[in-house]
Amino acid sequence: MFDLRIQEVPMPANDKQRNNLVAWFIDTLCLHRRRDENAADDGTYSPIHRILSEHLLNDSSRGYETRELAENLGLTPAAIHHHFVRLVSAGLVSTSSGKGWKNYYLTGGSIEKAIENMKTRAKLIHSQRLELLDREWNRGKNIEMKIELPPDGKPSASLRIKEWGPLEDNESELSRFMADCGLLGERPGKEILSDSISVKLFQLLLNSGPPISIDEAAKSVGGSKPRVGRILERFRLTGLVERVARTDRLSIALWSAMTTQYSRRGEDWLLKKGGFERLSIPPSILKSLKIGKCKPETIEKALGSIDARNQMLLLNLLGGRLPLGHRLVGNDLSTLKKKSMDDLNRVLRRIEKVGALIKSKPIKI
Repeated sequence: MFDLRIQEVPMPANDKQRNNLVAWFIDTLCLHRRRDENAADDGTYSPIHRILSEHLLNDSSRGYETRELAENLGLTPAAIHHHFVRLVSAGLVSTSSGKGWKNYYLTGGSIEKAIENMKTRAKLIHSQRLELLDREWNRGKNIEMKIELPPDGKPSASLRIKEWGPLEDNESELSRFMADCGLLGERPGKEILSDSISVKLFQLLLNSGPPISIDEAAKSVGGSKPRVGRILERFRLTGLVERVARTDRLSIALWSAMTTQYSRRGEDWLLKKGGFERLSIPPSILKSLKIGKCKPETIEKALGSIDARNQMLLLNLLGGRLPLGHRLVGNDLSTLKKKSMDDLNRVLRRIEKVGALIKSKPIKI
């Protein structure tokens, strides 16, 4: 079964060192846990690094028996098989049995053809799997906020593309899709059940237009805030979910900042350093602050004629902050699909480039 895990890793700073290129290849394909940055050998003597560098990528025209590699590397045949599992499931390596021993070889007989095979299958399968969202997407239309700010940071994409398989007990099509796309992490465990908190959270995002804060999400699905925060961050790593400033809560944030600064620094500070004079804020707001009747609705009504970006500037001058929320990427399903495919294609292009560089570098043992 095709099963590819890829992590978006910056291109190697030194593309002239073959070992660095192979190490990047290993990290990007998640073939082992990220190596310790302080390791003396930089991971170049790990079994998977030697299997690729000294054998498969060194002479791609032949196959390698489990027994041969085990003797050469000082490992058991079972350990060799373990290291090949992800290479085989990713479509880079093919296997055949002969004389009782597994025989491994690069698919197509070259690194270029192996990567092309992986690329073609990954794009097709990922596109097919995203079709499940056609019946799950219920966000509606016109879900843009009155002012859209860029997402809060962009984590490196962590993608999983897995071929469809039959459902097991207590799974749903959505929970299986989430597991196969990396939304449930490396080892889903009980989170793959159809009624898990992770599935409920994703359903909430599929049915919600505006961003959802961690507090709102925790209350809706009945989970603790720390756990819900970790799950939403895991969603964000797949590139399907983004974290943005809740500009739909702008009037509430302004109300909180104004009342706080008025009680601490008074009317004169609001007029001068707080930006009231500079941005021509209606005097009715100060009047409502004086008599203690200022409410978020009051702020929203009074600032209705002021541009949203100037309202953001006012919030900044007042020292206020907008809360963050999570939402699915894009205002429609086609945008989300395109964004996810673009993330996949970007990483695949890097893999192709590094594969070509590895082939052009002679091995140095």
